[in-house]
Amino acid sequence: MKRFAIALASVLALGAPIAHAEDAAKVTVDAEGKKHEWMVQGGERDAALKLTPDLKHGKEVYEVCSACHMPEGWGRIDGTFPELAGQHRTVLIKQLTDIREGNRDNPTMYPFALTSEIGGEQSVADVTAYIANLPMNPDNGKGPGTDLEHGKKLYADNCVRCHGENGEGNEEKYYPRIQGQHYEYLLRQYKWIKEGKRRNANPDMMAQIKNFSDKDTVDVLDYVSRLSPPKDKLAPSGWKNPDFE
Repeated sequence: MKRFAIALASVLALGAPIAHAEDAAKVTVDAEGKKHEWMVQGGERDAALKLTPDLKHGKEVYEVCSACHMPEGWGRIDGTFPELAGQHRTVLIKQLTDIREGNRDNPTMYPFALTSEIGGEQSVADVTAYIANLPMNPDNGKGPGTDLEHGKKLYADNCVRCHGENGEGNEEKYYPRIQGQHYEYLLRQYKWIKEGKRRNANPDMMAQIKNFSDKDTVDVLDYVSRLSPPKDKLAPSGWKNPDFE
């Protein structure tokens, strides 16, 4: 674990990228017709991005998170909780601060994400750096494998521009890494985005998938669940986080 921390510390000291102006202007309309900004400017997100992370403190904060997301940050294969390990730090900061500030609904996580529970902006900077540095699950939950060719075509036609050829996402633009994510979690979030239930979703994605059938949804996410992260980001089979042993 120490080798991950040392390598990351020098990179994070340079600070993280800030959202482009065109991303900031995007607006999501939820199922009730209410408008929400895709990228809320200012607040904790911008503040946390500018802070230098303390990985030791991040580990201490992560103890609260580990009860659901597991000590390794791998979540659960049934999709109850997502894999967080190896996710772009910008994405982690955005999602955590959106939940804290009421821009994304997550009743299960909200009480544990509060400032009174894990601390303020520095804690956000610290814990997200720690999570981003965790090696990823080598055996995430997969889809049914029924029509992977169709899923591959859908992905190439609709998803590559933002999420990348292999699901690697884009840290600068806050597009999440979806490679290695559990199929059941991808399925639930995808449906919520399509239905307008996930209020901080990127409206570009909502428009892209609005005409997808149920079969399209299953096939493309089945394919995504089989996109593997680079070997240098994967943990060995059976790896346990030594910080919590």
